[in-house]
Amino acid sequence: MAEANQVQMDNDETRKQSGAAPKTSTPVIEIKNLSKTYYRGSERVDVLENLDLTIEEGSFEALMGPSGSGKSTLLNLIAGLDSPSSGSIKVAGSDLSKMGEGARAKWRAQNVGFVFQTFNLMPVLTAIENVMLPLLLTNLSSAERKERAAIALKAVGLEDRMKHYPKELSGGQEQRVTIARAIVTDPRIIVADEPTGDLDRKSAAEILTLMGKLNTEFGKTIIMVTHDPAAAERARVTHHLDKGQLAL
Repeated sequence: MAEANQVQMDNDETRKQSGAAPKTSTPVIEIKNLSKTYYRGSERVDVLENLDLTIEEGSFEALMGPSGSGKSTLLNLIAGLDSPSSGSIKVAGSDLSKMGEGARAKWRAQNVGFVFQTFNLMPVLTAIENVMLPLLLTNLSSAERKERAAIALKAVGLEDRMKHYPKELSGGQEQRVTIARAIVTDPRIIVADEPTGDLDRKSAAEILTLMGKLNTEFGKTIIMVTHDPAAAERARVTHHLDKGQLAL
């Protein structure tokens, strides 16, 4: 734990030097009058309409709703993977609605960790090599990257699987590697898109317990899209989307 705390302090200093947003007690996500529209040929598709949402730093919140309700679109906007059609979205102190693609990419690397349903691990890399990937964008030495990746894997209970390849791991273990990769840069926000969707019930429960630990013990803000009511129950707050709007 002392090593993990040292990594967090080191990353806080790195965040200051790089211009990334400092940690504060103010809301980490502020969304106002947000809309997102796509076009399929000449057909206009309004995915999100005039949405308002505030999320406090250190919260664990779930997004639920039927397919096509806008959950993943909202998650992608919060993560800086897409830009809104109108409205404002401020995350971790930055106004993403005013950023270009390049600026958002740099911002993501400093502030967001990603957990996907399908793991997205590189099959030719070991667990520790997969976790080290986000650190290639930093100025850390090879030894420092390896040390931080090892600490992240230890935090998710995989210190004895560091040299294993994805094909040698269970689904639950693969998702733990994904979570280690998400936290290795000490992001302020973790976005998770159906993180238990490909797991059996036991593995899903273990992953949700781990995410809860990241929230309560490490103070990570977690935004999770899920169809599973049991998963949503682990969150502190659940938001229901329907036809691009938050249900009251």
